[in-house]
Amino acid sequence: MNKGPISKFIEHNYRHFNAAALVDAAKGYETHINEGGKMLVSLAGAMSTAELGISLAEMIRQGKVDIISCTGANLEEDVMNLVAHSHYKRVPNYRDLTPQDEWDLLENHYNRVTDTCIPEEEAFRRLQKHLEDVWNSAESKGERYFPHEFLYQVVKSGVLEQYYEIDPKDSWIVAAAEKNIPIVVPGWEDSTTGNIFASNVIKGKLKASTVKSGIEYMVWLTEWYRANSEGKGVGFFQIGGGIAGDFPICVVPMMYQDLEWTDVPFWSYFCQISDSTTSYGSYSGAVPNEKITWGKLDINTPKFIVESDATIVAPLIFAWILGQ
Repeated sequence: MNKGPISKFIEHNYRHFNAAALVDAAKGYETHINEGGKMLVSLAGAMSTAELGISLAEMIRQGKVDIISCTGANLEEDVMNLVAHSHYKRVPNYRDLTPQDEWDLLENHYNRVTDTCIPEEEAFRRLQKHLEDVWNSAESKGERYFPHEFLYQVVKSGVLEQYYEIDPKDSWIVAAAEKNIPIVVPGWEDSTTGNIFASNVIKGKLKASTVKSGIEYMVWLTEWYRANSEGKGVGFFQIGGGIAGDFPICVVPMMYQDLEWTDVPFWSYFCQISDSTTSYGSYSGAVPNEKITWGKLDINTPKFIVESDATIVAPLIFAWILGQ
């Protein structure tokens, strides 16, 4: 593939330290895909609020991402930005805010993520009614779905199009729904839409079982991995840390150790963009080699770690893979 100006800039300037690790990781991802491998991308933190969809959506459309694992927050916040973008409020001086300033934001229905405030009324409430409709519809028919499947139903129905405030090509959820790629959402319960669903259960309006659980996600992921890990295998591109990465990567040792399926291939590529400190005992900050001891990566798995800001690094790596 002929590389565009961003890729040429990266290759010419990014020669050492984390910059060099970025280039190595991008080339490794590209090689993995070109040799027929599949790729899982995990999204932690507030990547959707950071509008990573601008680059991730194109990766999905071009078949560079086969499955996504993300937090419930990332699942919903991409759609919230899609339907309420003009109502978001940026606070460049967020470090200077007093507790009173923060309270004032709450009073005005703004929920802050670093320098970006999500507009509660416009974002959450525009989505809530339509999600409640599909939850109620499924329950009335005795059907059950995963959290992302319910969101796909809403997006594909077209009911949100009246609210669109950005170009839908910049929404990774829209791209994922159009290609129907699988999404795994561990810990969905702690998201805003998860809380809304729980409130409906407490009110007696819905059954908790209508939304499929994290255990069911793991069982499903087991089947998907078995079906997709032949040949070059499945790679793992981890943006940030936390449950979005820890949950899906564990499917391999679970099959090998707990199910005693000794023919299960290890993850065949691994990269993590992280700002977590290795020495604090955190999983998110663990260097890739530690994962060998847990039966997640092989000795020969290509391993990369870029210790930097994912909002800077991920779009650059994606630009390389897309030949931009």
